[in-house]
Amino acid sequence: MKHLPLPSALFTENRRRFVKEMKPDSIAIFNSNDEMPANADATLGFVQNSDLYWLTGIQQEDTMLLLFPDHPDPAWKEVLVLVRPSELKEKWIGHRLSVEQGQAISGIKSVIWLDELDSYLPGIIHIAENIYLNSNEHDKGVVGVPTRDYRFIAQMKARYPLHQYLRAAAITRSLRMVKTTQEVTVIQKAIDITDKAFKRILGFIQPGVFEFEIEAEILHEFISNRASGEAYPSILASGDRARILHYIDNNQKCEAGELILMDFGARYGGYNADLTRTVPISGVFSKRQKMLYNGCLELHKYCASILKPGITLDKYHEKVGEQATKIFIKLGLLTKADVKNEDPKNRAYRKYLYHGISHHLGVDVHDVHDKYVPLKAGAVLTIEPGIYIAEEKTGIRIENNYLLTRSGNKDLMKIFQLQ
Repeated sequence: MKHLPLPSALFTENRRRFVKEMKPDSIAIFNSNDEMPANADATLGFVQNSDLYWLTGIQQEDTMLLLFPDHPDPAWKEVLVLVRPSELKEKWIGHRLSVEQGQAISGIKSVIWLDELDSYLPGIIHIAENIYLNSNEHDKGVVGVPTRDYRFIAQMKARYPLHQYLRAAAITRSLRMVKTTQEVTVIQKAIDITDKAFKRILGFIQPGVFEFEIEAEILHEFISNRASGEAYPSILASGDRARILHYIDNNQKCEAGELILMDFGARYGGYNADLTRTVPISGVFSKRQKMLYNGCLELHKYCASILKPGITLDKYHEKVGEQATKIFIKLGLLTKADVKNEDPKNRAYRKYLYHGISHHLGVDVHDVHDKYVPLKAGAVLTIEPGIYIAEEKTGIRIENNYLLTRSGNKDLMKIFQLQ
């Protein structure tokens, strides 16, 4: 890891919150993600299972976690399972965690090796009434391959068919929507690094620069500040490419008179930042560009005024749509007739704003959530309204990250405002 060690208390607290929600006489088992093959003898970069990381802080492959708070032996109430260090693998890939290192990161005292688990597991399972297993329950998640979680579910049900099986993800989803103070501290670190990168590139952007050169400056700032890298592939979209929401080619030249939409964020300590800024490549907005930018900024501020504990994301997006409609009429993008004749299932403003305005942020960039549950203090969300106009070959988006508090919300970033 590149980042400084995080306090094990962060993960200890997350486990405490989880076991509090478990039914009596239950065990919960979490698996790491698979190492994914690429081509020939190569593998893709390893990405840890988010729930396992949230509970342990371990970023190593072949890791498991067992939680059994009602086990009569204190040594089995929580157990970290690590892959046994291999001299050959360490020569090729690098150091693997020792027992002491796993204990220090996770705060878990009981650590066993993965090759020992099968000899212990039956005796543990047989005294449990319920078994919590994990799966990917993100509403937009696509599971196109049989992941380790789903293979493990099948194995457990075949081996222990008479137990009651429960969904661990239903608990972690609810808990991860509310961040602890320690989690917010790590997210703020990722945001601060992202802010440094933005300040760096402001002095670099000019006509003739290629989008990938800006991307290189961002990545340099991330790594030099101990970020593990990008939270997601950076979007550097100049000119008309700004209307492509997930544009990542980043291979075109920035031209005078155009805007560039930049959506990027650092990943630090397993947590993410998510920033979007739109600036004029020549350093000065045209009159129309300034009008559109201020319209987007106005909508952003409106979103911030209503994104508070108690509102649901579903209701929030409905209200934002109403305000976007008013602003788009002022900008000359919509007429009152357009609004009067709109399809309720595809509202008129959607022609110029065709994505969601806010999402939860944390261990995942699009963190797990329930859009029908009222937001609570401690949630961290993005606010990212945009305006995309095909006729004007223009795209503008302004995105900040907000912490919800009992009295409203706190902007963890600063909006880049026009003077």
